[in-house]
Amino acid sequence: MAVKIRLKRMGAKKAPFYRIVAADSRSPRDGRDIEVIGTYNPLTNPATIEVNEEAALKWLNNGAKPSDTARNILSQQGVMKKFHESKLGK
Repeated sequence: MAVKIRLKRMGAKKAPFYRIVAADSRSPRDGRDIEVIGTYNPLTNPATIEVNEEAALKWLNNGAKPSDTARNILSQQGVMKKFHESKLGK
């Protein structure tokens, strides 16, 4: 099973709110997810981002591939830097 870290769209029409989730790559965008890693609200100024670093690092270490947008969000929060440092430390 190929796991992806990606955004799951929530919220109302014209008012998007996203959950950052680990999901099977074959499941639909808003379908079943394995674990919720965080949230992203682009409507606030600046955008509100909450990420559970422990869960994100766990999935990245287990081989989950982040989508482009999820990678940008995780980079802003410093999770990708910690992941690369842990890989180099091994």
